[in-house]
Amino acid sequence: MVEESVSKGERTRRAILDAAYSLIIEQGYAATSMRQIAEQTGIALGGIYNHFSSKEEVFQAIIEERHPFFQIIPILNTVEGKTVEEFVRNAAHSLVTELGHHPDFLNLMLTEIVEFKSRHVSAVFDKFLPMILPLAERMGNLDGNLQRIPPPVLLRAFLGMFFSYYITEILIGRAMPREMKTNALDYFVDIFLHGALKEIK
Repeated sequence: MVEESVSKGERTRRAILDAAYSLIIEQGYAATSMRQIAEQTGIALGGIYNHFSSKEEVFQAIIEERHPFFQIIPILNTVEGKTVEEFVRNAAHSLVTELGHHPDFLNLMLTEIVEFKSRHVSAVFDKFLPMILPLAERMGNLDGNLQRIPPPVLLRAFLGMFFSYYITEILIGRAMPREMKTNALDYFVDIFLHGALKEIK
């Protein structure tokens, strides 16, 4: 009986988060009320408060479980490449393929940044860091003439490169002229790997 009760409670919690996520992505955090979440979930308003004390607590649970960082790790774990260059190119293209059609991830990140000044991110990072460190170590051990950069910093720079591409593609992709879009991801990777300046011989 206890196991069934816990299972039902978890299902209700999951339904609340699913409903809240959809509403927040569709209409924004400020415009979403606990009553709307309850209505979309199909439970009484009081039932929401059995699981979450406030709307912010609901949002915090969403951020901690559905932040785009957590979508990135499984993708990067499947990327192949014997050299740093192969890995970075394959990783960039894999991430764009998998996440490029999810503007809701950007909405979630922007809500956290704008509405909450990123105050929930530390909890996300505490979960994310142990997941990302093995990837950083792997990247640092690949063949390639790497500068003496700590692997975690190298991976952070890679994620920064990817998100700069991802965000600009979503925000202004449709307005860009063709010359700003053609092979753009490969150029981003080239700049990340080799810089924007020609090598002086």
